[in-house]
Amino acid sequence: MAVNIKPLADRVLIEPLPAETKTASGIIIPDNAQEKPQRGTVVAVGNGTKDHEMTVKIGDTVLYGKFAGSDLKHEGKDYLIMKENDILAIV
Repeated sequence: MAVNIKPLADRVLIEPLPAETKTASGIIIPDNAQEKPQRGTVVAVGNGTKDHEMTVKIGDTVLYGKFAGSDLKHEGKDYLIMKENDILAIV
């Protein structure tokens, strides 16, 4: 899972988990009705700032806000880059 992108300061690079394709009862959700995932795996972490030490680390599964971060496509994969403050929880 090595990526050659290094976030700066207190930013984090996240690979979103795939969107749900089925409901709990087994109904298939079409592509245009799937919600944007709010869970992902941390791929790269910045060094933090003098006032903010980073708490997430590579490999953590995190929850983030629906509209958090900026979409980024690199080598055919989708990523999100966001400030650590936009992360809601480590799962």
